[in-house]
Amino acid sequence: MNEKQWKNQAKNMLKGVLASRGITYEMLVAKLNAIGIQENYNSVNTKLNRGSFSFVFAIQCFKAIGLKSMSFDGLNDLE
Repeated sequence: MNEKQWKNQAKNMLKGVLASRGITYEMLVAKLNAIGIQENYNSVNTKLNRGSFSFVFAIQCFKAIGLKSMSFDGLNDLE
């Protein structure tokens, strides 16, 4: 896979988690701010749409939304 495909995979994984929990970008921003991570709608929107966010940002999002575990089984299907 090339860099663009990896970014697309990361973007889809994080967006999928948010969608499955019914969390909008506005809600994510509020949850991030509540745990001390200063983000705004535009910054979150940009990061998620381009797919080139840091793993630290992904972990912050997972913590903010209360995600306890995540499966990476789907990565086996990537080629």
